[in-house]
Amino acid sequence: MSSVRTLRRWAFVHKWTSLVCSAFLLVFCITGLPLIFTDELRDLLSDDPPYATLPPGTPAASVDGMIETARRLHPDHVVWYVFVDDDEPKVLVGMLPSPDAPPSQARRIKFDSRTAEVLKEFEPAGSRPPTFLELMLRLHRDLFLELPGELFLGFIGLLFVAAVVSGVVLYGPFMKKLDFGEVRTKRSTRIKWLDLHNLLGIVTLAWALVVGATGVMNELSKPLFQIWQRTDVQAMLQPYRGQPVPAQSEMSSAQGAFDLVRRTLPERTPISILFPNDRLGSPHHYLVWTKGSSPLTARLFTPALVDVGNGTLTAVVEMPWYLRTLQVSRPLHFGDYGGMPLKIIWALLDLATIVVLGSGLYLWLRRRKAPVEAQIAELAELADGA
Repeated sequence: MSSVRTLRRWAFVHKWTSLVCSAFLLVFCITGLPLIFTDELRDLLSDDPPYATLPPGTPAASVDGMIETARRLHPDHVVWYVFVDDDEPKVLVGMLPSPDAPPSQARRIKFDSRTAEVLKEFEPAGSRPPTFLELMLRLHRDLFLELPGELFLGFIGLLFVAAVVSGVVLYGPFMKKLDFGEVRTKRSTRIKWLDLHNLLGIVTLAWALVVGATGVMNELSKPLFQIWQRTDVQAMLQPYRGQPVPAQSEMSSAQGAFDLVRRTLPERTPISILFPNDRLGSPHHYLVWTKGSSPLTARLFTPALVDVGNGTLTAVVEMPWYLRTLQVSRPLHFGDYGGMPLKIIWALLDLATIVVLGSGLYLWLRRRKAPVEAQIAELAELADGA
């Protein structure tokens, strides 16, 4: 009786956690499928002009020249950031109509990093229809609800983890008399789908736990960064509080800041520079983001502060453990750190999870109007007599 009572409790947990999160998980899986291939789809759907054909090893041009070009094109804007791609010869300069304008009003200018030629301008996201990948990302990340949506979907991720764990607990008693992977094709349709549901669920177990847990971490990224900014960053920038943000024409060289960080941290690669502002960085520093140069550290980002007045390095900021965990979780969530083979594996596991979710909904809709104890006894009897 105690074992039936225990199974009844686990069955209750599995049923309701699964039912509550199933519809949202289907949205996760469906929208996550194209996001696994973001780079490939972006290249496929892009209408950007091609890069110039130049000899290998052609050095990159100074980002200062690109910044000046961007300012000439839009003298009524201020530079927000510069991103230097280390995979292709691309530099993006982001600009805002004012220092306190929201990111949705940012326009981006794409340069060839070797010739400093303007390749394309991107209108602000708030003034154009979203692209297919932007729609998929917003649905996947926050259901177009921003922070409340992120927190809600983080809660759904926790329910998913609970559904996976409770499913593992139920798998053993129900399937102990069956060979692993056996699907009883001679039984009723409901039993065949139950076996398939159990099989795919246990096969995708490790992946589902990793994706579910890292998904929860990703949904918490915004509040985690806010905690960091309000604690460690505020304490570090206290001596500069109250100082006005310098005019961009008075700032030291952005290329000089890149070069300084590259010399100081030779094991790291500078990839972007955030200009001084009162909201997301320091009002008196370039915030230069770097990443590791090895495959293991390429997903770990470290910021450095460079004084815009004299161009000297102020500090290399050590990220707290919770943000390091977040950085590691992102590539694990989308499977984009191992090239195309891993992306294909991630996509297949994603499709298998869609079948698990669909079969779970089918089993619930086809459930018999019998007490849970009777259903458990029936399944145990079927397993014993298989």
